Amino acid sequence: MHKLSGLNDFVVRFANVNGTGSASANTMFAKAIFRMGIPVSPKNIFPSNIQGLPTWYEVRVNENGYLGRRAGIDIMVSVNPQSMTRDFASVRQGGYFLFDSTKALPKELDRSDIHVLGVPMMQLCMEHFSDPRQRQLLKNMIYVGALTALLDIEYSVMEGIIREQFKGKDKLITPNLEALNMGIDYAKNHFDCPLGLRLERRNKVGTQILVDGNTACGLGALYAGATVAAWYPITPSTSLVQAFEKFANKYRIDPETGKKNVAIIQMEDELAAIGVVIGAMWNGARAFTATSGPGVSLMSEFLGLAYFAEIPAVLIDVQRGGPSTGMPTRTQQSDLIAAAYASHGDTKHVLLFPNSPKECFDFTADAFDLSEQLQTPVLVMTDLELGMNETMSEPFSWDPHRVYHRGKVLSEQDLEQLQTRFGRYKDVDGDGIPYRTIPGAHPSKGAYFTRGTSHDEYAGYTEDALTYQKSVERLLLKWESAKGKVPVPEFYQEEDQSEMAVLFFGTSTHPTLEALDLLASQGIRLDAMRIRAFPFQDAVRHFIARHSRVFVVEQNRDAQLRSLLINELEINPAKLVKILNYDGFPITADHIFKSIQEHAVVEQLG
Repeated sequence: MHKLSGLNDFVVRFANVNGTGSASANTMFAKAIFRMGIPVSPKNIFPSNIQGLPTWYEVRVNENGYLGRRAGIDIMVSVNPQSMTRDFASVRQGGYFLFDSTKALPKELDRSDIHVLGVPMMQLCMEHFSDPRQRQLLKNMIYVGALTALLDIEYSVMEGIIREQFKGKDKLITPNLEALNMGIDYAKNHFDCPLGLRLERRNKVGTQILVDGNTACGLGALYAGATVAAWYPITPSTSLVQAFEKFANKYRIDPETGKKNVAIIQMEDELAAIGVVIGAMWNGARAFTATSGPGVSLMSEFLGLAYFAEIPAVLIDVQRGGPSTGMPTRTQQSDLIAAAYASHGDTKHVLLFPNSPKECFDFTADAFDLSEQLQTPVLVMTDLELGMNETMSEPFSWDPHRVYHRGKVLSEQDLEQLQTRFGRYKDVDGDGIPYRTIPGAHPSKGAYFTRGTSHDEYAGYTEDALTYQKSVERLLLKWESAKGKVPVPEFYQEEDQSEMAVLFFGTSTHPTLEALDLLASQGIRLDAMRIRAFPFQDAVRHFIARHSRVFVVEQNRDAQLRSLLINELEINPAKLVKILNYDGFPITADHIFKSIQEHAVVEQLG
């Protein structure tokens, strides 16, 4: 029978039951591969309940550094009877199905094209451990041990991770090592080790780290000087504020009093949360909130107020499946239009699109500067895949000499020296951005928090048609100024090489880049550009104009990025070809490759 074989290039999927402690064991497996110097990309696929339903953890190993999700499962580790039938069917021909053989495999599960490896995990635990809870948890370490032997993972690496994982809980180290060794011994005594698929130490991760995007955003907010976080818990953004709180509890402490100089407030809903952020930033603090699609919907009214009253606000949107409640624990890029035009009337909000934990850190920190410089809300658009999964990333860096850009803020001295009346909404410099003050800067001059109604240059209420028109047109001029401040697009070639091109953003980046390599191997070469921000710069317009056909890769049903490009840049819709994925799972390179290949072949034949 054919056996899949390969060195440092395969996909392992773990099928577990939510709430059984498998996440810790699965994560240790991924970390061991990473510490062997081999690029690894883990994806946690979990249900929206606390315990009992199937959960999966998928680990892609690829020494060439392809980090996007790949179709097909090479090794399935099945310890959940509830999902066993579909897990069994998902294994590629020649692949391996590792299961808990304490109970026999159901007779209906019969395939002659895969290799079935039974390890009596629960039986081994029953024989060696007496505590019922410990038996359940250590069963996970037995399959990790079996994989250690089957894939040739370095024992010293795995042992080191276990000792590190349970440091401070030393009594857990010995039983976990025992379970690991039980799995190793059983595999070596019953199977040919290693398998055709195996690991071998490399030096291909360099200085990179494994970290999730939510942690990176939380740290970015801390470095940006945030002292206020107002939020309402929602998957998948909850861990972002929790990460910020963890960092703040350590680094936002007054050295003299020992008291915290940070306010982290759980509000009654998302509308209240963004209200606190707007109020805090109007008062001069740096504040933010984190949410997902349903929260953006609730925050829209206040986002419109901040846009029109021109008050800074930072919001991190960790996107998930929608609409409505949708799929809370599945990923999508489906909030673009809702975020870009949040609120009624003519509104446009600055969006930043990170594609890695490092950019989560950088863009979150930059969002505070941009928001204060532009006096408008800035939304950092991540998603569940990036936010909640550990991803290989370049280390974060921070210039210790960096100065926060507070924008056009008048001090008490500035106000005293003004020769004319201060106009809160007066465009003095011709860039659409007025000057503002912080409350308390002057006893009688300065701060304005206007209503969400029409106002003149001096923040006075008016319903005069020409004054209102002038006001909203100035906001468009500010929008043009924003184009020179937001991150520029990234190009993947020095000069155009093809009539066709591909355009993408965020977590679609890694699978798209891999798909481009696959296409190039078939003689199909495309130019590529990654959009990193909205509003779109002229470089985006020019890139599209230079190509006869542009494929737009995104993870939503309605091609929302494509719609924004058509709407904002007045692009001919026929020129932009949709490449979409919206099943809640990360888009794969295989899907992008096949979709573009079909179009390209039709183009050539036509």
